[in-house]
Amino acid sequence: MWVLAVGLLLAHNGYLWLVKGVVPDTDILALLPVEQRDPVLQQAFTHMVDAAQQRLIVLVGADDWEHARSAADAYNAVLAKHPALLQSGMQLSEQNQQDWLAPSQQMRLSLLTPGQQTALHEQPSKYWSDAALQQLYSPFSGPKLGAWQDDPFGLFSGWVQARAQETPVRPRDGYLFVEDKGRPYIVLLMTLRQPAFSMATQRAILPLLEQAGAAARQAVPTVELISAGVVLHAGAGSAQASREMSTIGIGSLLGIILLMWLTFRSLRPIGLIMLSIGVGCLAAFSLCWLIFGQVHLLTLVFGASLIGVAQDYGIYFLCSRVAADGELDSWQLLRRLMPGLMLTLAAAVIGYVGLALTPFPGLRQMALFSVIGLLFAWLTVIFWFPALLSASTLNSSSFAAWVGRTRRHWPLLKWNRGTLLAALLFGVFALTGISRLTVNDDIRSLQTPPKALLADQIKLGKLLDAPTPVQFYLVRGASAEQVLQREEVLKQKLEPLVASHIISGYQAMSNWTPSIRMQEANRNLATKALLSAGGPLKALAAQLGEDDSWIKQMRERALGSAASANGGHALTPEAFLLTAASEPSRHLWLGKVDSQQGSVYASIVALRGVNNYANLPILKQAGEHLDGVQWVDKVSEISSVLGHYRQYMGWVLLGAYAAIYLLLFSRYRSAAWRVLTPPAVASIATLALLGVIGQPLQLFHVLALMLILGLGVDYGIFLQEQSMQRDRFAWLTVGLSAASALLSFGLLALSGTPPLHAFGFTMLIGIAVVWLIAPCFSQDYPGKEKE
Repeated sequence: MWVLAVGLLLAHNGYLWLVKGVVPDTDILALLPVEQRDPVLQQAFTHMVDAAQQRLIVLVGADDWEHARSAADAYNAVLAKHPALLQSGMQLSEQNQQDWLAPSQQMRLSLLTPGQQTALHEQPSKYWSDAALQQLYSPFSGPKLGAWQDDPFGLFSGWVQARAQETPVRPRDGYLFVEDKGRPYIVLLMTLRQPAFSMATQRAILPLLEQAGAAARQAVPTVELISAGVVLHAGAGSAQASREMSTIGIGSLLGIILLMWLTFRSLRPIGLIMLSIGVGCLAAFSLCWLIFGQVHLLTLVFGASLIGVAQDYGIYFLCSRVAADGELDSWQLLRRLMPGLMLTLAAAVIGYVGLALTPFPGLRQMALFSVIGLLFAWLTVIFWFPALLSASTLNSSSFAAWVGRTRRHWPLLKWNRGTLLAALLFGVFALTGISRLTVNDDIRSLQTPPKALLADQIKLGKLLDAPTPVQFYLVRGASAEQVLQREEVLKQKLEPLVASHIISGYQAMSNWTPSIRMQEANRNLATKALLSAGGPLKALAAQLGEDDSWIKQMRERALGSAASANGGHALTPEAFLLTAASEPSRHLWLGKVDSQQGSVYASIVALRGVNNYANLPILKQAGEHLDGVQWVDKVSEISSVLGHYRQYMGWVLLGAYAAIYLLLFSRYRSAAWRVLTPPAVASIATLALLGVIGQPLQLFHVLALMLILGLGVDYGIFLQEQSMQRDRFAWLTVGLSAASALLSFGLLALSGTPPLHAFGFTMLIGIAVVWLIAPCFSQDYPGKEKE
């Protein structure tokens, strides 16, 4: 019957992974309580991040323009052979640039910069007539767009220059480029056609970029290549994980195999233990998928680790089988072990059920994943181990006997001077260390990108002055017009921050399509200040020697163009998004979005030059008390989620200790504390050590403390069970379990990935301490051990 159940689990997992092609959920906001999630905010973040993570930017720098072009052409030639992997940026031409400006040029009277609005209010007619003459006669008066008669006062040229200031990137000879201290860098913009986090994408893209780089260096040996993109960081992370898997993973596996071989002179035990844990993982994934419809990546990572507690059930049975009389049937042995096995399962389940009581969906899913995994691993031990193991299957070895005999060297806890001195020293150490313990939930501390990638990212950010995708303002309103009006109010708050260099600028849809109210105000202002009777047109005509007919013609040309532009309608975001000029700004406009309060319109105001995190509170303050404006700092938000999880996990851990004590009390009565104290002491020692060495506490330390509780309670139960108290194989059980845990999880302390290092370091210290002190809390007497 259990074979049928495991067969169904295998079939379901095969269907999910191979046929359906399921992908674990990676959205960390999915771990938040439903009431705290904001669909509009989530869509805004997705809007920004999705575009950013599929983008790949390469700057090709050289000593002069011709060399930069040669290197860029060589680089592009390699990539052009693989259009299925990368979409290169469009080729620029004079016609492209004209097409970009045409829709806005028709609406030129409606488009004014804040500086132009102020000047139109304050400057006299002479200022504008002088400006028009300068535009007409001076070759150094700035770029001219179209005929002088269409824009005699240079308003549209000024507006275009203001838009151009939103990025230092400029077109030249069909390329985009930036310049740094006279050195040209050609900007190659590419979009990945496959997900950046796909291993297949990384395996295809990274070697291709190496080939392209080699081609560029062959064309121009002194070329400088600066690359940035999520796929590069994801590829570096995958490579690091592969290296660690091949060293830490294989090393720990070989260590466990050697340990089992020395103990049982057979590889069958490790195969059986892996089988029980494997069945647990299959069942946990299948049932969680059926219940939740999705399994989060964090659930897989930590749930699979927590199911590692299940190894104790198999080791307990294996060691008991070796220790038992050869004439004792394995099923009879199982019945004898059932109280201890049921107690270890109940203690672990109680700990994880505590997670299910938290308000975080992620923790509830993780709890259910762990409980299902443990239960199925436990059932595998119950149903299959007695059938697959007989007295003749396993034999004791001299190594197992030696390990068992070492228990006699451990002191027992007694009310004497030595115990008091040890307790006093530990108390001083614990108080000193924990008083120095700090916390750090910043998600940036969990990332360690290669230095070269980080240096490229920083330099590229400075050269391109690109907006950050993780800090921005989200603006909402009942209509597109209201959103644009609220953007315009927000921009008035941001202008002083630009002037004080807290930010270098901002990108907003209203920069390109002002609200209809603003467009009308701009037209009225420009008409009144420049085209009215007695205005600068009359003075300009006098200086040019023109008559009234010329003034009338200029007025009709300007007003007629404004009236007929865009079919007589005001420019709207929807119309602007249909033009080629909108391409760099499309990520700013969310349009109509469904929210918990109904449909709303939303947009993003992105910031450039956010380099000093100390200025984030100032930026947040700028958006406060403005209707419909919300400051979004995704880094802080995710860090806050991790902080909430850390705190909740801490309380759950304390609750689990209390619940497990009550369970143990029902069986061991006044001796229950002897089971629970070793993991508690180990956890306190680990926290104190973190404080002493100055390593801040984070979520991954607390998750490891939960695993230390589960494993530590198992060790205490093995040593406390009446049937094994004086049996040297009880100590062998604890030794094998602890050594396996140290090899499986403790070696993660060697990982260069901060979360894995934190998890592994905690396990290394905690399990080692539990292993060392658990025999001291036993009621056994070494001199009475059975030999």
